[in-house]
Amino acid sequence: MQRAVSTYLYVHQKLTPATLAEFERVHIPYVELFCAQTHFNYRAPEVVRELADWLEEHDVAVLSLHAPTSRDFAPTRESGVPISISDTERVRRLDAVDEINRALDVAERIPFRYLVLHLGASREGADPRRYHAAFNSLEHLVVFAKQRGVTIALENTPGELASPTNLRHFIQDTRLDVRVCFDTGHAHMEDGVGQSFETLRDLVVTAHLSDNHGEKDEHLLPYDGTIDWAAAVKELNAAPAAAGGLPLVLELKESAVLGRPLEQIVGVFDKFEEALAAKT
Repeated sequence: MQRAVSTYLYVHQKLTPATLAEFERVHIPYVELFCAQTHFNYRAPEVVRELADWLEEHDVAVLSLHAPTSRDFAPTRESGVPISISDTERVRRLDAVDEINRALDVAERIPFRYLVLHLGASREGADPRRYHAAFNSLEHLVVFAKQRGVTIALENTPGELASPTNLRHFIQDTRLDVRVCFDTGHAHMEDGVGQSFETLRDLVVTAHLSDNHGEKDEHLLPYDGTIDWAAAVKELNAAPAAAGGLPLVLELKESAVLGRPLEQIVGVFDKFEEALAAKT
């Protein structure tokens, strides 16, 4: 198990070396950078350079980037005009591909293994036109990512478009060289973590972990919702990729973690380790 935390935890703040230093302080070795221009401005060379210089001298590495999902218009929110690779309007789709390419360019200064990418917006239906648009987008993006040593990991999201079953069919039918980022919170809102994970098991290379009560994507700390974490950790550890230590990325909202969030996160990882040790 590889411990990692998404900077989505601080999405309403500007990401700086001081933020990363907090992860280093509690010995979290990996982070996922969340691409939102008011948080991590992946478009700005000076921002990328500043983080790259800090990372070269410290014991924190970037495991993955979460691709941008929208264009930002206010520093107080992370949502704006959607960025979707499955947009059926060609001009908007090409614009989305261009924006994601800009995020992939970060790998030229800050190496990372995975780009976590949504197939489309949450709650979208299984429209064949959207799958065709996504295929056209990914044909280009996969090549661009590979040139930078990056694997694209598509995330299961609520709704039909990127449900575990449809996501698996899409990858198999297109034969694109992509993998999966398994999101426990999204799975819990749909068919459940166990069934969803079983559908995608051999494609999973990284995982987003958060809890909820099965109704909305609350991004709670594990054990604060209704997911059975003893069973979930066992399932995740059984993934083929887990042989090398499956990256478990806690993707939490700051408002859902009161007090000292990083210390609480470390405590959760300790519980995961204890659960795994009890199973052997």
